[in-house]
Amino acid sequence: MKQLELATLGGGCFWCTEAVFDSLAGVHEVVSGYCGGATAKPSYEQICAGDTGHAEVVKILFDPEVISYRELLEVFFAIHDPTTPNRQGHDVGSQYRSAIFTHGPLQAGIAREVIDALNAARAFLRPIVTEINPPAVFWPAEDYHQEYFAHNRLQPYCQSIVAPKLAKFRETFRQRLKQNSL
Repeated sequence: MKQLELATLGGGCFWCTEAVFDSLAGVHEVVSGYCGGATAKPSYEQICAGDTGHAEVVKILFDPEVISYRELLEVFFAIHDPTTPNRQGHDVGSQYRSAIFTHGPLQAGIAREVIDALNAARAFLRPIVTEINPPAVFWPAEDYHQEYFAHNRLQPYCQSIVAPKLAKFRETFRQRLKQNSL
């Protein structure tokens, strides 16, 4: 039986992040949710109010024999701006912060290595502010947030924000896509 692993990443709106990671070969499941706050079972409305401390994240179940954690992070840093605290584009608030919730010391070390390498290479105009956090309780988002882009492609936010980001990702990472995502 294959040994699958978990990654939990916050790169702004989870609708965008989920759509990207759903397309990657080796990714078995992506669940949108909330992580890093103090409120138990937070609602989307509470998250949007900005007082729970949670970030919008995706929990990714992946096969490390097909895609490594480091490769997941390469995609993660390519699809959002990790240099802006509490903001992704027009989405503003602590729930949109760039955050990695690690599942053990190996993931924490890899995350630090990737960030250090990107900063050393000056991959971005500003230093990376992505948080590297220990494991935290993950709360799944409400059902209507799951597979949001797949079910709401014509919604204005999906057309203007998610679709262009997904198209750019698919062009850049074409060789890593699931066959049904081509």
